[in-house]
Amino acid sequence: MDALVRAWVDGWVVSRGAAPPVATPWGVTVDVGQPRHVSRHVVGATGHAVEESAVRAVAGAVTGAGVWLKVFDEPSRVAPWLGAGWWVDPEPGHLMSAPLTGSAVPPAPAGYRVRVWTRSGVTRVLVAAPDGSWAARGQIAPTGGTAVADMIETAPAHRRRGLGRFVMGTLAHAAAARGAVTGVLAGTPEGRALYESLGWTVEAGLTSAAYRGTADEGTGADGSG
Repeated sequence: MDALVRAWVDGWVVSRGAAPPVATPWGVTVDVGQPRHVSRHVVGATGHAVEESAVRAVAGAVTGAGVWLKVFDEPSRVAPWLGAGWWVDPEPGHLMSAPLTGSAVPPAPAGYRVRVWTRSGVTRVLVAAPDGSWAARGQIAPTGGTAVADMIETAPAHRRRGLGRFVMGTLAHAAAARGAVTGVLAGTPEGRALYESLGWTVEAGLTSAAYRGTADEGTGADGSG
């Protein structure tokens, strides 16, 4: 299994409080326990090392709605390998990494209230607007030498004010202080520009797919990441 993919899986399960990964010949399975995200299969290879036969076999064995599939290659390549009943996110995600050594604490954004706390190994950052409403958030889960940044989000009304940069810098500093030297994340196309401006590098594409079962069970687009 690709080392960076495994690092992402290990950090993600800590961040989300999911069950420990179960190893398979093609990657890992993680039980999540949510109605629309019961479990997820993560293929361990990246890019052109991803085998069509493995993806078809994994997808073909899924029969229950709420099961997700994560493949670290572009949706345009992976989508044709999935059968009926699969919803594929048309937006290509990205597996990204960055060095965390020497991370400095960024200045707090003027006029906003910031709260940082750590529980069960996960450090969270909350940025609240002057009126007390939510403005930005994020969390990071160190697992030894790597740390997975997760659930990074800025409210639309507060974007382009440096809040994303502040959240990422704060999380990177916290993870480095606990011994992590490499950051890993699965980013969206929208977040890629921010992460690249902070020194993160795209390592592989990411296809996210969810098995819907029947057409009336929705698109299954909740709670992936």
